[in-house]
Amino acid sequence: MALARYILRRLIFVVPQLLGILMVGFFLVKLIPGDPAVLMLGPNATPESVAALRSSLGLDQSIVTQFGVYIGHVLRGDLGISWQSTRPVLDDLLERFPATLELVTLGLGFALVIGVPLGIASAAERSGPVRRAGDLYGLLAGAIPDFWLALVMIYLFYSVLGIAPPPLGRMDIALSNPPFVTGSMIIDSLLAGDFEALRSVLSHLVLPVVTLGLINAGPILKVTQSTMLRVQASDFIRYAETCGLPRKVVRRQAIRASLPSIVTIVSVLYGFLIGGAVLVEIVFSWGGAGQYAVQAVLNADINPVLGFVVFSAVFSLVVYLLVDLAYFMLDPRTRG
Repeated sequence: MALARYILRRLIFVVPQLLGILMVGFFLVKLIPGDPAVLMLGPNATPESVAALRSSLGLDQSIVTQFGVYIGHVLRGDLGISWQSTRPVLDDLLERFPATLELVTLGLGFALVIGVPLGIASAAERSGPVRRAGDLYGLLAGAIPDFWLALVMIYLFYSVLGIAPPPLGRMDIALSNPPFVTGSMIIDSLLAGDFEALRSVLSHLVLPVVTLGLINAGPILKVTQSTMLRVQASDFIRYAETCGLPRKVVRRQAIRASLPSIVTIVSVLYGFLIGGAVLVEIVFSWGGAGQYAVQAVLNADINPVLGFVVFSAVFSLVVYLLVDLAYFMLDPRTRG
């Protein structure tokens, strides 16, 4: 019952949070220079045709009225039409968002595999090769841009060594995509039993996943290391050591006490990478939602940009809700 009350209390705040994000996103998107009506009709359009299109799109109304109309459409599941693709934005995003989610999820998983063990190991010693390696890695990961690392990896593993596929999408262009079920190429290939497509998908995932993983392992490592150092210096850990508990037991208690901070940084990175991985998507021609939104911004195609904001906001709120539930399970103090 306590868990149900906690979830209900959190869900109550989701609606105003989502409305606030949409409001800020809408008014910021409206600041993008360029008239969508002119871009849609081309440079040879007459002023009369531009004015007629602006009227049909509601662009001649006040911005507050436009926001109210947009919210009404969103509540009906209508995110508008992209004038570039001439398709509903909802359909475009449902096709592209799984590509971004697959890339970001695997990249963050790889970052966890590197960052958490190295952070714990480097916190276990005050000086030594592991501590120095952890400090150096955290410094480099925070200083190197992800798109630069992506270009270096393409040059090294594709151009020089020839062991990576060309950075042209999610699988070989000579192969047919597996039937769309979940949007995840890995899962859809497995469901279709198409192992040739699966091999191609996995080979195309290696470089972008490693790029995101290596860069984002840095903040995970630093948070894990600093939290472990703080916990190891706390009274209850020193008391456990004084009582003569085995080293493994003490370390397990320290790791457990550090989990909330690690969960927090992972959730922040997860939400950030939905839009933050866009440069990696562009370098690898990934075709995800971030790349779609950037192209829309460059062409003043407002509906896809707003649709991306809606998808990202909902996803981030779901992630934060799951993080709060993890807090609820890990920290008894939140159950009061």
